[in-house]
Amino acid sequence: MLKKRLEKAINDQVNFEIYSSYLYLSMSSWFTSKNLVGFATWMRVQAQEELIHAMKFFNYVNERGGRAILTQIKGPDTEWKSPLEAFEDAYKHELVVSSKICNIADIALEEKEHMTHNMIQWFINEQVEEEASAKGVVDKLKLIKDNPGGLFMLDTELGQRVFNSALLAVAGLGGPGAGGAP
Repeated sequence: MLKKRLEKAINDQVNFEIYSSYLYLSMSSWFTSKNLVGFATWMRVQAQEELIHAMKFFNYVNERGGRAILTQIKGPDTEWKSPLEAFEDAYKHELVVSSKICNIADIALEEKEHMTHNMIQWFINEQVEEEASAKGVVDKLKLIKDNPGGLFMLDTELGQRVFNSALLAVAGLGGPGAGGAP
């Protein structure tokens, strides 16, 4: 049985992951309005990943005898001054996600909830990639500065990102190896 303190922290994370998806969808829409479809694609894929993360937490709470509770999700920002500002916001957001996930790990250790501590390690490892990915784009945008050719090339590169359907299996939502439909 999941201890109540952890249940609350994980439920908070479920809702924060859903907010993360909203934020990245908002950024995707903003990039689309600027005709930066590669940037928009990158953000749309990121939004899909955040929903998978939310579902992984959601399923975990229910599997451990708790109850996943969904709360009102605040609306995300909708405007940015530049692609750099949007990606800096995305990077800062991922830092917050990392701190919240590490907090769950801390609570799991304090509560001697070893199953939760084991589960949260997947998210800790995932956050290393999440932070590096967003920071990598920030660094490239800083190198590009106001060079439209560089922005065009980066937009093309970011447009190559595709959703990894194997994440569906990780979240218990079907997909490869999960016995369900992809």
